[in-house]
Amino acid sequence: MTFWAMGREGEVVTELMPEFERLHPGTKVVVQQLPWSAAHEKLLTAFAGDATPDVAQLGNTWIPEMAALRALEPLQPYIAASSVIAQADYFPGIWDTNVMDAAVYGVPWYVDTRVLFYRKDLLAQAGFNAPPITWDDWRRMLAAIKAKVGAERYAVLLPVNEFDPLLVLGLQQSAPLLREDGRWGNFRSADFRRALSFYREMFERAWAPPMTNNQIANLWTEFGRGYFSFYISGPWNIGEFKRRLPPEQQANWMTAPMPGPDGPGRSTAGGASLVVFKASKHKQQAWQLVEYLSSPAVQARFHALTGNLPPRRSVWETPALANDVYAQAFRAQLERAVATPKVPEWERIATEMQLLAAEVVHGKLSVDAAVQELDRRVDAFLEKRRWMLTRGAAKP
Repeated sequence: MTFWAMGREGEVVTELMPEFERLHPGTKVVVQQLPWSAAHEKLLTAFAGDATPDVAQLGNTWIPEMAALRALEPLQPYIAASSVIAQADYFPGIWDTNVMDAAVYGVPWYVDTRVLFYRKDLLAQAGFNAPPITWDDWRRMLAAIKAKVGAERYAVLLPVNEFDPLLVLGLQQSAPLLREDGRWGNFRSADFRRALSFYREMFERAWAPPMTNNQIANLWTEFGRGYFSFYISGPWNIGEFKRRLPPEQQANWMTAPMPGPDGPGRSTAGGASLVVFKASKHKQQAWQLVEYLSSPAVQARFHALTGNLPPRRSVWETPALANDVYAQAFRAQLERAVATPKVPEWERIATEMQLLAAEVVHGKLSVDAAVQELDRRVDAFLEKRRWMLTRGAAKP
């Protein structure tokens, strides 16, 4: 049985295979490790050549494309009969990334979301003893920190070549980013304008520097010296800040869930899932591998090996996670994680969103002009989707 896994996970998962093979005599798992940079093309080439693996790790935003190609085995019958996979134990937003037209095509393997990393000592010096809960809270804190640190330093880092900060603000709105079942862009909505306007405000008020992450010599050093006090990032930076900040600064930083427009905010539902390919000749054994890697005990071991966050609430009760003060913000945020639009074109759309937002930051486009242009580009990307959905609806 073949299993394709990406990046660091592809290296680590090989350590978990001997136990699986011991529990399932006669089954041999061949793990192929793929670099993330080549994985998408490799999967499409394999599909075109009828050479897909039995099981694979898929980034959550890739599920819609593979499901649209009908390359994946629907998993509801397997889940219904499983004593291991319990949907209620999974964070709902993460589970939802695997659901297309009411069919489940993957089981979350590990999760990713974005929270605030912040300098709690600098926040206290500015007069605040707790992180923000609402956007207005955050505005007051950003303004107070900026007034205290002066012209050469900032309150927040929002690299203009990253789409995640604006995406988070957009997902916190009521209106979806795409409308009519992903047929059209919805960026001209009042809600997304509100998100983009707040994003622009942080640069206009000099709370954030108009810089890319490539212009920051060393993110962790600059955070340590107070060049910025807030940063939106993912779980991998827990380990990085622990390793890279000196011992005397370890008590100065903390994580917090994202503030929202009017209360605790939503954030992204990222990560990777385990899928079974429809062309597999070993579907029962493939499902057994998915169950094995999804069991709470193996999930806990996988977290210990990789630092990746588990998608199951029960695994968060293990001491390694329950006692990690930096992980608790992620635990809270995962209850409010939401899927990005489930269209194969989403990654292209996110890139265009980032590019046009950077033009807003640099004063080349107004908010109104940017959202109109973004909808124009997105509508062009989605033209084929509209054609396919219309054609499908016309069939008996």
